[in-house]
Amino acid sequence: MTNLINTDQLLQFSIPQLLRWRVNESPNRPALREKDFGIWNAYTWKDYYDYVRKTALGLKRLGLSKGDTIAIISDNIPELLFVAIGAHSVGAISAGIYQTSMPHEIAQILQYLKVSAVFCDNQEQVDKVLEVRDEIPLVKKVIFEDPRGMRNYYSDDWFVDIRDLYKMGDEDHEAQPELFEQMVDQGKADDVCHLCLTSGTTGLPKGTMMTHKNYINMGVRITEVDPLEPTDEYVSFLPFAWIGEQMNSFGVAMATGITINFPESVETAMADLKEIGPHFMFGAPRIYETIRSEIWLKIDQSYWFNKLMYNYFIKVGLSAADYRMTGKPMPAGLKFKAWLGKQIIFRPLINQIGLLRLRRAYTGGAALGPELFTFYQAIGVNLKQIYGQTEITGIAYMHRDGDVRPDTVGKPLPGTECKIAEDGEILSKSASVSPGYFDLPEKSEELLEGGWLHSGDAGFIDDQGHLVVIDRLSDVMHNKNGDMFSPMFLENALKFSPYIKEAVIYGDKEDFVACLINIDPIVVGKWAEDRGISYTTYMDLAAKKQVADLIMAEVIDVNSRAEKEHFKIKRFALLYKLLDVDDGELTKTGKIRRKFVRERYQNLYDALYDESITTKKVEASFQYQDGQTTSVKTSIDFYTVKGS
Repeated sequence: MTNLINTDQLLQFSIPQLLRWRVNESPNRPALREKDFGIWNAYTWKDYYDYVRKTALGLKRLGLSKGDTIAIISDNIPELLFVAIGAHSVGAISAGIYQTSMPHEIAQILQYLKVSAVFCDNQEQVDKVLEVRDEIPLVKKVIFEDPRGMRNYYSDDWFVDIRDLYKMGDEDHEAQPELFEQMVDQGKADDVCHLCLTSGTTGLPKGTMMTHKNYINMGVRITEVDPLEPTDEYVSFLPFAWIGEQMNSFGVAMATGITINFPESVETAMADLKEIGPHFMFGAPRIYETIRSEIWLKIDQSYWFNKLMYNYFIKVGLSAADYRMTGKPMPAGLKFKAWLGKQIIFRPLINQIGLLRLRRAYTGGAALGPELFTFYQAIGVNLKQIYGQTEITGIAYMHRDGDVRPDTVGKPLPGTECKIAEDGEILSKSASVSPGYFDLPEKSEELLEGGWLHSGDAGFIDDQGHLVVIDRLSDVMHNKNGDMFSPMFLENALKFSPYIKEAVIYGDKEDFVACLINIDPIVVGKWAEDRGISYTTYMDLAAKKQVADLIMAEVIDVNSRAEKEHFKIKRFALLYKLLDVDDGELTKTGKIRRKFVRERYQNLYDALYDESITTKKVEASFQYQDGQTTSVKTSIDFYTVKGS
C-alpha cells in the first residue's frame, strides 16, 4: 500500500473517496463475503462501489441530503455498509443503534440524533420503529433489507424495500452518469460521517461525532504497528453500533484492503469464524472469556490422558509465554517443550475454535485480567490489549509483538500523544480524536478541554513507556481508612476463574470489600452434573451450598494473591440471576452499569455490610426482550470469606 500512496494522501480522503481508490487499484479482489443459506458469496471492490453508488443515488432521490442522519439497526450484513457509505457519499451522516435496543430506547435515540431515515435488516427491527412511529416525526423513510414478513408494509410509502432503492439509484445513474462521482468529489476528510453512541454507563448514550479522517487515521496507524496483507481475512461479528466494529469496517479494511466476512447470523458467528480462519480478530473481553470457558469445557470432557497432557503443557506454555511476551531469548529446552506442546495439544485445540491462522488478536472496550492474557499467549494465541474509547476511534494505545505486558495497555500508536493530568486522568491527542458530541456543546468542551481528549480514566505511564489504566476516575474506590483500590482489578481477578462469569465489587467508604457474583451457568452446570448435583434453573443452581463452597475457594484464592490487606474480599453473595443488558444492568457492550446495579440491589448491598445477616428473602424481578416482566420470591445466602 505504501508504494502506491502515502499516509498524508490517505488522510486527505473521505471514506467514499478511499473506496474509489481501492476500486482503481484492485477492482476484482474480494472486499466483502457473506454467508447465505450455507454458501459464501463474495463482493469484489468494484461490486462494493457499485452498490454504494446505487444506494447513494437512491437515498438522494428519497430526500437524504448533506447533514441529514440515517440510523442503522441491523445485524452485520454487506447492505449495512452500502447504506452507511452511500449516505456518506451524499454528505449525510450514518448512526448505528444496537439491534437489542427496545422500542422506547430507539425512539429516544432517533429523537436525540434528529434522524431522517432508518435502515433495518428485518421485520423485527422494522416493527420496533413502527411501534414508536408517532414519537419520531422527523423520520420520513424506513428502508428494509429482508422482505420476509413485509408483504403488508408495501402499501405504506413510509417503508422502502432496499431493492427498490437500488432501482432508483440505477435509474438516476443512467440519467446522470456523472452525478455520483461529483458527490463523492465534494467529500472532505474532516466532515462528520458517523454518530457513534457511547456505552451509556451513566444514562442515555451520547452521539460521538466521527469524521472520515478519524477512522482512516486509526486504520493506518494500527497497521503501521501490526501490518496486514490485502489477502488477510476478518470476520465481522461485533455489533456495528460499537466503535470496535466500525474501526475495522470503516478504518482498517479501507486502509489495508482486507476482506470482511459476514456470518450467516449472530447464532452461527463462531461456527462461521471456524470456516474462515481469520488472520486477525478484535473482541471485547467477554468474547475471550467465553472462548476460554469453551476451551476448559472441552478439556474437562476429554479423556484422562488428554487432561494430563494439557495440564503439563499449559504450565510449559505459561513459562514460554513470559519469554515471548517480553521478547527475551527462550532457553532451548523450554523452547522445544513449548513447540511440542503446541503441536500435540494447542494447535489442534485452537484449530477447533477457528483461530489457527490467527496472527494477532486484540481485546478492548474493558480491562482484561492479566491471567487471561497469559493464558491465551500460553496456548499460542497472540492476544494483545488495546486501549482507547469511542471518542478516539476505539484505539489509541496497544501492545507491540515481543513487548506484551499483561498489566498494561501498551504504548501510544504512531501520531498519538499522551500525558497524565494532576488528578491522574489519562489525556490524549491524535488525528483520531472526535470533534465532540452531537448537539451537546458543553459536554464537548469538557471532553476536549485544553485541546486534549479527557478519557475519564485514571492511569500512569510506567518506566518502560507503557500506559497502565487503573480504573474509571469515577469508579476508583477508597475504604473508610482512605486506602484506594480498583474494583475493576478485583472483578477481573475473580472472573479469571472459569466458574465466575461476572462480579460487582463494593467497598467505597466501607470497612471492607464485598461483592455480588454471577456464576458461569455452563461451566458450573457441567461441574454440578459431574457430581450428581441436580438443579433446574440458574437461580436453583446459584443457591446450592456446594456451589457456594466452590466459589468460596475461588475467592480465597484471589485473596491469597492480594498485594494489600484492604484488597481482600470479606463478604460475598451469589446473585440469583445473570446481570443482563435487557434489565439495564449492563451496557450494550457488556460493561457493568455500577450505579444502576447498586441501586437495583440496594437490599443485597445492605445485607453484605450487615455481618449478622446470613440469609435474606428477596423478590427477584426479570425483564424479557419483549419488555414483559415477572417476579419470583426466593432467598439468597451471604458468606463471610474464611481467613479474611
